[in-house]
Amino acid sequence: MNDIRGIVGDAACRSGADAARYFEDPRGSFTGRDCLVVLPETTAQVSQIVRLCNANGIAIIPYGGGTGVVAGQLSLDSNDAIILSLERMNRVRSVSPDDFVMVAEAGCVLENIHAEAERHDLMFPLSMASKGSCTIGGNLATNAGGIQVLRHGNARDLCLGIEAVMPSGEVLEELSPLRKNNTGYDLRHLLIGSEGTLGIITAASLMLKPRDPEAVTAFCAITSPADALRTLRALRRAIGNRMNGMELMSGFGVGLVCRHFPTLRKPFAGDHDWYLLIDTAGNRGLRDETEAALADCIEQGFVIDVVMAESEAQRDALWTLREHTPEANHRTGAFCSSDTAVPIGQIDAFVSRTHAAVTAVHQGLRTNSYGHIGDGNIHHNVFPPERTSKSDFLQAHPGIANRVREAINEATLSLGGSISAEHGIGRLKRNDLKKHASASKMTVLRQIKQAIDPNNIMNPGALLD
Repeated sequence: MNDIRGIVGDAACRSGADAARYFEDPRGSFTGRDCLVVLPETTAQVSQIVRLCNANGIAIIPYGGGTGVVAGQLSLDSNDAIILSLERMNRVRSVSPDDFVMVAEAGCVLENIHAEAERHDLMFPLSMASKGSCTIGGNLATNAGGIQVLRHGNARDLCLGIEAVMPSGEVLEELSPLRKNNTGYDLRHLLIGSEGTLGIITAASLMLKPRDPEAVTAFCAITSPADALRTLRALRRAIGNRMNGMELMSGFGVGLVCRHFPTLRKPFAGDHDWYLLIDTAGNRGLRDETEAALADCIEQGFVIDVVMAESEAQRDALWTLREHTPEANHRTGAFCSSDTAVPIGQIDAFVSRTHAAVTAVHQGLRTNSYGHIGDGNIHHNVFPPERTSKSDFLQAHPGIANRVREAINEATLSLGGSISAEHGIGRLKRNDLKKHASASKMTVLRQIKQAIDPNNIMNPGALLD
């Protein structure tokens, strides 16, 4: 470890109480081991650290913003690993308006990337509730999704190139802004979504887009997820690819948000079972088109009522209801938070089947279902029965969190879905992947890992055991 200190200096190494935040899980489900935390400032320093660790068999756990919820950034089993935080590598190296490309280092906070793009009258479309703390390196390592996947895709769809330090310490320099580059295997896509198990992303070429002249946000009251699907189909026909996102929210969930954040207000005077938060963007006149499409949905009975944001402040207020949902779930005592996806057409069946499966595990469990209806990624947060604390419930029912998670997985797979949509596998879902993935897939995953990281120093225990 002294050799590592020689690379970055004592001030860039932390341990014990000074490093406590690096061992915390955002949902309080895990506690990481007290490892040495190393904070390099350059790709060259990362390369030297990795080369040293590879020669000595020291495990490296990459750390971005610490917002991951599948324990991918924690050492759960060993104190001998190092946690390599990229937070000091937070520079925007360049912006090319002609290429619509920004080259940013892995430690750049997503919200700061948004601000830098706006300085050039452009936008970077990846967005999520944790944008103020998550980093682009972590976003790419997990192939994050977020709230605008419907129009702009996942993180991998917004990345043109990668710089990464491989397990040998060699630097893979693939930051070209080219849209067309068929020169062998696309190593960028191999590293994106690999959760730090194949290499450490240190920088990326990000795809920027023009800012839309008009943005429209609407909050709709609906009866069921089936009506949400009908509304999605109607709006996509009417508005096309100007649909940024469509978020499904339960009345139960909106109530939780307003209970824990009293300054927030429900958009309607009365309560409804389900809501849709709709975001469109495009040329001038889109508001009229969106209003007309939603009016048609009301006429056809898909939508009960609509509130349209009249200002940026109102738009932010509506989105705040969605963005505060994860924290409201946490404060209410969620003991299981899912991240699975099904085909879009199966969402209604997925919600009803999951709720039934959760209740079958234990009568009285409460479920808040919400998420990205445009890509089939609906999250289920499960709480103990009313007036029962999380700690008391889990103590009285050991293993119930795993049983609930497996019930959700089974409901997902029965409808042709995936057990991980946008948060990755990490250490939490490693056994789930091994159980449900095909033997051929697991064989290929292990072969890739062995070929690239034969000494298993890159985030061992994440994704694969």
